Amino acid sequence: MMNREELIAFEDKVAALFNDAQIRAPVHLYSGNEAEMIEVFKAIQPADWLFCSWRSHYQCLLKGVPQQDVLDEIMAGRSISLCFPSHRIYSSAIVGGVLPIAVGTAMALKRSGERAMVHCFMGEMTAETGIAHESMKYARNHSLPIRFIVEDNGKSVCTDTREAWNQPVLSFEGRRDSQVHHYHYSTHYPHAGAGQRVQF
Repeated sequence: MMNREELIAFEDKVAALFNDAQIRAPVHLYSGNEAEMIEVFKAIQPADWLFCSWRSHYQCLLKGVPQQDVLDEIMAGRSISLCFPSHRIYSSAIVGGVLPIAVGTAMALKRSGERAMVHCFMGEMTAETGIAHESMKYARNHSLPIRFIVEDNGKSVCTDTREAWNQPVLSFEGRRDSQVHHYHYSTHYPHAGAGQRVQF
């Protein structure tokens, strides 16, 4: 598994390439949550499925996708929709788009008896949407082998999530829940891009 310094170096490399206009499509970069992500991945096995949003570089790297393969996809303009079927990783830039697919995959695993889990990553704003609550309720009520990971950087694009909902404490914040893992982090990168050139 990659360590914290290697993860940071990878994102810094992508940021430099983006700012140098060598990546001609949107990128969404992680930073500040490396330790938490490494901890989350201690429970993820090679046979498990990952479903992610538009920010999924770290998930791919920590699941074992070679760095060059991830970078090649990013350079080809697919940073926000990284999919590596052979590693059981799917991402989508559609808000909440992977949630029902993740639940369906968990249902298929349960029916087949395969010993694998689904791990579904989302931001804290997505976690407040109806599709997230319905997906979690269905998964819980049907005892599906799925874990939802809520990555809370306090922002939905450029909007403060808590201000938008007028909700100082979010739905899964501070709760002990075997099916939902919520964590806070702050990033020095903007929502999209790397902060030194106009994206569109």
